[in-house]
Amino acid sequence: MKNTKVALVPLTEDDREQFFLDNQWAFKYGATMEFGERDDHTLDDGEKIGGLILTIDNETHHNHLDILFVLPEAHSKGIGYGAWQEVEALHPETEVWETCTPYFEKRNIHFYVNKCGFQIDQLWCEYFQPEHDMFEDETHDPDEGPDEMFRFIKVMKP
Repeated sequence: MKNTKVALVPLTEDDREQFFLDNQWAFKYGATMEFGERDDHTLDDGEKIGGLILTIDNETHHNHLDILFVLPEAHSKGIGYGAWQEVEALHPETEVWETCTPYFEKRNIHFYVNKCGFQIDQLWCEYFQPEHDMFEDETHDPDEGPDEMFRFIKVMKP
């Protein structure tokens, strides 16, 4: 396992648009590998190689990794794992981490389970729906995006 040192830099207002574009490209890449090209849009990345969004609950210490992405050009260099190590170091108070990923993202599933030590907790599908909406944003269209997701947890402190 590579131990790549990764710096987490807070997002500035000037970085927001590129962050969203990079995130879309990183996830589009996985979907394209699984399902083939759906359109001809391509995105040109800047100097940044990925990003993450965390939800930290300072009362329960049950925290959520909302987004973690690395641009496809930077895959397999230990960057995602280095970023995750940095997140854990920044939040030692965390008792449980939670995240999710689409069922077809085998690369992500491997990353969370085999590299980062998460366990698959649930498969959200037509036979099982989560107790809470995975998208708390009121503007989210439930007909967009994958309808089958794996939920992962990582217990840090019993």
